[in-house]
Amino acid sequence: MDKVELSESEWRERLTPEQYHVLREAGTERAFTGKYYKNHAAGEYLCGACGAELFDSAAKYDSGSGWPSFTAPMGEEVVETHIDRSHGMVRTEAVCARCGSHLGHVFPDGPGPEGLRYCVNSASLEFKPADEA
Repeated sequence: MDKVELSESEWRERLTPEQYHVLREAGTERAFTGKYYKNHAAGEYLCGACGAELFDSAAKYDSGSGWPSFTAPMGEEVVETHIDRSHGMVRTEAVCARCGSHLGHVFPDGPGPEGLRYCVNSASLEFKPADEA
């Protein structure tokens, strides 16, 4: 996978202010406000910054958290994780492997075979319906 590397001014030009805050500054949208947390259509979720394919709708489920939640990414190589010690907590941050943009966090309380919940900000994603794939 080719890496996408842009200057912060290029990211600011490319992204909306909300996207920039979430994707490049590791911000978080308010729970139950994102455009995809209730989306149940078939398709793929792409990185809102670089367009990398990250999650398939088949892995999406309603976790009750208020953010889109997935049991796993489309492949081990598309999402990287790092320890996040911000806000007085220790969490696992999920970032796009292609551009390094913040997606959300991974928690060990998911229903899938690995028991993980990828809790992702809608502002970090773009959705491509299955009929456009």
